[in-house]
Amino acid sequence: CGIAWTALQTYVVHSFGFNWYIASTDGVICSILLASACWLINNNLRYYQPEKGNYLNILIWIGALAAICTFGSRWILPFLATGAAYTRFLLNSLTIRFFTNFLAIGWMAMISMLYYTQLDQKENEKRKTEAEQLAREAELYNLRQQLQPHFLFNSLNSINALIGFKPDEARRMIHQLSDFLRGTLKKDDQQQVPLTDELTHLNLYLDIEKVRFGHRLQTEISCDSHSGQAVLPSMLLQPIVENAI
Repeated sequence: CGIAWTALQTYVVHSFGFNWYIASTDGVICSILLASACWLINNNLRYYQPEKGNYLNILIWIGALAAICTFGSRWILPFLATGAAYTRFLLNSLTIRFFTNFLAIGWMAMISMLYYTQLDQKENEKRKTEAEQLAREAELYNLRQQLQPHFLFNSLNSINALIGFKPDEARRMIHQLSDFLRGTLKKDDQQQVPLTDELTHLNLYLDIEKVRFGHRLQTEISCDSHSGQAVLPSMLLQPIVENAI
């Protein structure tokens, strides 16, 4: 864009009858000043976004930078491109140069505000998503921490009751409890698990409960074969089944 702007301004000045050296000097100097002003307004808006409906400060900034560019070219160009005719042309064109700079810097300010506003919105959405994910993970973690002691105490009480008159059942329940807790510890590091794995783990829990309740507890799991690879948070079904029992 800077090269295109320089070429356009050089062509316009040359069309007024000045040689290519004067025209190119005019185009390069004015473009450098304008590029510096655009960089300043862009850098300013990167760290400062005006409140909605309060754009007066931005307009003042744009006007001040446009004036600096205009008067900068007014004082620099006569030293590089000499000649009475060009000096008169420069003085007579200061007004149009100011408004041209004002429009160019204004476009840059508008583009910068739109870009950084969208960037901030994306960052806010990202932070919001991360916060929600952390909240879900913390909720699941707390659920596991609450579930394990409660279930463990019930199972140990049942084993204690079985030791005296059903030692084989007690040993079997200890093995099942060991497998269940091993699987629970493994799941702590997995946020998402396939439904088949979750149901396998759930069957271990139900086997332990059947030892506790005997013939009073009959269960049946009905799962469509196509749903087995669906993923869900680990230990999600456990409290539902436990509360049902």
